[in-house]
Amino acid sequence: MLAALFDGKGKMQLSQIDKPELSAGGVIVELQAVGICGSDLQIKTDQTNKDAFPAGHELAGTIVDVSPEISKDLIGKRVAVEGIGQGRACMECWYCRSGQYVKCSHRNPRGGGGFAEFLTTQAIGCYELPDSMSWAAGALVEPLSVSVHAVRRGKLKGGETVVVIGAGSIGLTAIAAAKALGAGKLFASSRHSHQTKMATDLGADYAFENDFDSLNEAVLEATQGRGADITIETVGGWNSDAINQAITTTRKQGRVVIIGGYRAPITLDWEIPLGKELDIIFSHCYSIIDGKHDYEIAIDLLENKSLGLEKMVTHTYPLTKIQEAFDTAYNKKSGSLKVQIQNI
Repeated sequence: MLAALFDGKGKMQLSQIDKPELSAGGVIVELQAVGICGSDLQIKTDQTNKDAFPAGHELAGTIVDVSPEISKDLIGKRVAVEGIGQGRACMECWYCRSGQYVKCSHRNPRGGGGFAEFLTTQAIGCYELPDSMSWAAGALVEPLSVSVHAVRRGKLKGGETVVVIGAGSIGLTAIAAAKALGAGKLFASSRHSHQTKMATDLGADYAFENDFDSLNEAVLEATQGRGADITIETVGGWNSDAINQAITTTRKQGRVVIIGGYRAPITLDWEIPLGKELDIIFSHCYSIIDGKHDYEIAIDLLENKSLGLEKMVTHTYPLTKIQEAFDTAYNKKSGSLKVQIQNI
């Protein structure tokens, strides 16, 4: 089958590799849409070794084969694939029994991802998509689930004031998730003008481009000087700027939820969050909370067309043009928000 592998020199290289084989409890999925994540871009700029398997984890496709113990009724089902947790989980350890599959103590080795024609994964990690849902929306289930998880981890209460730091693809899904799950006033920071516009299109009441001071002033004015109830930090990076902004704009005894991936150790002055008595909550991927998986909630939200998240898919490419897709996703001057590989 055709697959795209990183060559260790900054480029994605098309290769013919063996079609994946079924394992116990497994299914084979023919990919229809795969999103390029910020972590995919970061790995490709940092990584110097060649890929052994295709990457890509924002996945939607059709089940085309199942292992003998899995019902053949699944063949032909349109699914979003949760491949990071349930796709590799042992299903036996304490974390798996608690529904925290990404935290599995005995994760199975990583197999191939979505930058290919097919992948194999565990049936339990396949979430059926409504027939009415587009493939583009199906491939947004994974990033939206990341943000749904963050909002749920932050224990958002209806009407609370929320700030989202960053308006990349995860920042934008965080805006949409917070709005859909009950946020009151919603503020966002952004770096580029097209991100600013999309932030407001997806539900932010106010979005500030490269102007944290104005954002913070607006939050204080809207909350009688208190600050945000919850701030969701989605930037990460190589320094503490984003997390310091989150700490600054959050009210005393508020919650800071950190999704952003940090690429280097950072130093913080803990005196400020200590004095404000903040709850600092880290959020990573997705899981079952209160009996329901974040994927299930994300699919429900996407099925409601009023969410409007599909409009953040600004560019699509076939697998044969994956290098062009990566170049577009990396170059924000292109106006890219979410780039997907479609119609593989």
